[in-house]
This record gives sequence, C-alpha cells and structure tokens, in this order.
Amino acid sequence: MSEARTVFLVAHTGREAALRSVEGLVHGLLKAGLRIRLFASEAVGLDLPDGVERVPGGHGAADGCELILVAGGDGTLLRGAELARESGLPMLGINLGRVGFLAEAERDDLAVVVDRVVDADYEIEDRMTLDVLVRTNGDVIHEDWALNEASIEKASRERMLEVVTEVDGRPVSNFGCDGVVCATPTGSTAYAFSGGGPVVWPEVEALLMVPISAHALFARPLVTSPDSVLAVEVQPKTPHGVLWCDGRRSVELPAGARVEVRRGRTPVRLARLHRAPFTDRLVAKFALPVTGWRGRAGAC
Repeated sequence: MSEARTVFLVAHTGREAALRSVEGLVHGLLKAGLRIRLFASEAVGLDLPDGVERVPGGHGAADGCELILVAGGDGTLLRGAELARESGLPMLGINLGRVGFLAEAERDDLAVVVDRVVDADYEIEDRMTLDVLVRTNGDVIHEDWALNEASIEKASRERMLEVVTEVDGRPVSNFGCDGVVCATPTGSTAYAFSGGGPVVWPEVEALLMVPISAHALFARPLVTSPDSVLAVEVQPKTPHGVLWCDGRRSVELPAGARVEVRRGRTPVRLARLHRAPFTDRLVAKFALPVTGWRGRAGAC
C-alpha cells in the first residue's frame, strides 16, 4: 500500500468564520484520503481529529508534503509564502480575508479546492522574489528576501527620511520622504500600489521602485530590468529608518545604511487553479467598473 499523500495547511484562525472554514477544509481533505499537517500553534481553537499531524515549526516543517495549502487573508498568504520558499513546495491560497491577490479560491470554493487537490489538478507558476542586503560602511549587516516588496521607511512620524536612490550603480535622485518601496510585479498590487506605483502583470519580469510621499519635484515610480540592482541609501545626517520585508520582518536601518535589492535567487511557486487572464483578476479583486464594454463583438 502506498503512503498517504500529505498536505501542509497554513491557516488564519483569528475569527470564528475562518475557524469553521478551516475545519471544513480539513475534514474534506481527510475524507478524500489525504493527510494533513499544520503548526501546533494554529491548531489551537480548531476542532480537529486526532489524526491531524501537529508540528512545532522550524526548518523542515513541510518535509514530505506535496503542497502548502493556505487559508486566510493577505498576511496569512505571505506567511505561507515563507514556508513555500523554504521548502520549494507550491502554495495554493484560499482567500478568507478581503482582497487576497495571491489566492486562487474564495471561501465558497472549498469543495472545489478539495477535489482539485486530491486530483493534483493545478498548474505551477513561479513568482519572482527579491533578495535584500543591508550594508553599513561596506559590510553586510542583514540579509532578507521578499515576495511582494522591501520597503525602506521612516521610523518616527515627525521626521522625514532623507535618502538617495540608485539604479545599477548610478544615482537617480535624493529627497526626503516617508519611504521607498522596492517591489516585484506580484507586489505591484500591494504597498507599491497604495503608493501610486503602476500595476504590473505577473508575467512581466521587472523591478519597481516607488517613493512614498516624497518631497521632491522628481520622485516618480520607476520600472527597471529584472536584472537591475536597486539601492536606497539613508543619508548620514537623517534619523534612522526601518526596513520591512513583506510587512512581516523588520530591521532597524542606522543613518548611513545602504539597502540593495535585486532579483531573488529562489522564486515562490504558486499552484494555479484557473487560467483566467490577470485582467479579470484585477477587475474582480478591485471591483472595477466595466459597464459599457462591448469587446470585439461591439467593434466597428
């Protein structure tokens, strides 16, 4: 008899409705013959059978699994992305929050998700990531990564952050600002979008640099080659800043620090259920008005 297939579940369990959805998902997968593994901390409050494997976390938590199934909002999906990158497994997201650009299914699609997972009926798409270095006096003091964005931000409300931006070893501009977001196409609909950056289709390979509330005549969003190296230098006489990666991991940036952002060596693999164009996802997620569109049928 072959060993049962195992799915690793990352779940948001902070709301009652989310708890019930996660429990329904687990019971559906178990009934179909799959094994479930999840972090012990996330099992608290869930009504789960004894057969569900609970692990403490740490390196290798998803060893032996075939898929990471994430049920929650955008924050939960980014948490699942950390495990997906570390394990190399594809991640399938179910949106239990509001927007959920990384999700492939909604709360009402749980039965469909179970069937597709059981049949391994999904395609895998690699998404670009960012590798991030922080230097002071030429020495690397911190390394990190991001799926959506690395943001260099001011640490105190009352003072602007003075920075110099750079692309491919050449200076672009210096200005005071609330921050600078360096993003992937995946992250173009996240923090970079709220900062006035462009929406970039996921299949487009590029890096984005988006100033946030810059006090400057020229501080426009930039779209560069995926092979470019972006850098943001915190001016020596400015207050210290903070680096956030995907809004989840942070480190203080002392005055004079230099943040370098380049295409990541390790992508995050997404399991896709639908081949619908990104345009349709954009319209649905942002509830964009398209009344009056006639398409090819209405063309003259």
